[in-house]
Amino acid sequence: MDLNKLTEKIEQWAMARDLQMADHFKQTLKLGEEYGELSDAILKNRHNDVKDAIGDMFVVLTILSMQINTSIEDCVNVAYEEIKYRKGQIKNGVYVKESDLK
Repeated sequence: MDLNKLTEKIEQWAMARDLQMADHFKQTLKLGEEYGELSDAILKNRHNDVKDAIGDMFVVLTILSMQINTSIEDCVNVAYEEIKYRKGQIKNGVYVKESDLK
């Protein structure tokens, strides 16, 4: 299924449970929980659990964006517009933007 359709299904699922009206501070804590699960899965080299955690984080972020009256697509677009011309280098296995290399 394509990402736009999945996102719509996530939004519908959230609205059916009134999650778009829930506390966005608590949703942020939920994101931290999911990040912990991702970190644990990476440390233990559990590929399927890594995929599940990334998916869970996408769901949480989609709902969080709804709670603050925007969309996940708008958030990703803002981020992409910020990075699309960014230059940098890989340092110790991590991409470092050019302005931080100085």
